[in-house]
Amino acid sequence: MTTATVLVASDLDRTLIYSSAALALGMPDAQAPRLLCVEVHESKPLSYLTESAAELLEQLAADTYFVPTTTRTRKQYQRIRLPIPTPQYAICANGGHLLVDGATDHDWHASVLRRLDAECAPLDEIRARFTDTTDPSWVRKHRVAEDLFAYLVVERELMPEEWLEEFTSWAGERGWTVSLQGRKIYAVPKPLTKSAAMREVARRTGATLTLAAGDSLLDADLLQAADCAWRPGHGELADADWTAPHLDALTHRGVAAGEEILRRFGTTARTHLASLPGLLSDAADALPDPA
Repeated sequence: MTTATVLVASDLDRTLIYSSAALALGMPDAQAPRLLCVEVHESKPLSYLTESAAELLEQLAADTYFVPTTTRTRKQYQRIRLPIPTPQYAICANGGHLLVDGATDHDWHASVLRRLDAECAPLDEIRARFTDTTDPSWVRKHRVAEDLFAYLVVERELMPEEWLEEFTSWAGERGWTVSLQGRKIYAVPKPLTKSAAMREVARRTGATLTLAAGDSLLDADLLQAADCAWRPGHGELADADWTAPHLDALTHRGVAAGEEILRRFGTTARTHLASLPGLLSDAADALPDPA
């Protein structure tokens, strides 16, 4: 097990890994990067990162506490096959589940449920509002994730813009956050955060530096809580020009942004490790140089 004191908490979808539709390969085909498939769903390849990104991730995971941090359910997360050993910690369901060596930490989950019961409207109320105010002409699926939050799969071009504004306001008054990501509209309790889970992992590991990256509104609290943070040039946060004093807003888009984020993680971790005299010098030297 690594003795590094750097914790890297990174969102996955459209931050480190990308579907075919999100790759944003704007170069000629002959110049496109080689891709590594890291997720198969229903016997079809689904998510990718570049081979260069895979190499950066392997080294980063060897020398830091790399913590996948996702809104995905545990089942959805477990489909992903990153080119690294099973991380000691992973954050799923937007912080609702903390995995330790791949297994659910039930005490953490119980503490999350107590907070949700105390601070926001129940999930059933949100689901009822989804059902009562939407139309099958533009909603394709209603889904509940881990009995913690709900989301819709929609046809965005058919969805009334005023509906999203009205629902966001209504849910906000009841302690819920609404996020539009691609064709999905998430409704998530405000106390259900990636940042709370990241802080818990930092406490357990004794991390002295926390790094984070993400692209969506549901990542904002994670980026705010980290010591250093990055967002790609696409996604909800980029569209809103969201920023913070310690945030680096990258111009890279698509799968190239995932590679650049991993490069920035490695550079920053190496600099931090090198600042610890006599401690982890070998690990610091092993981290890759930026391209």
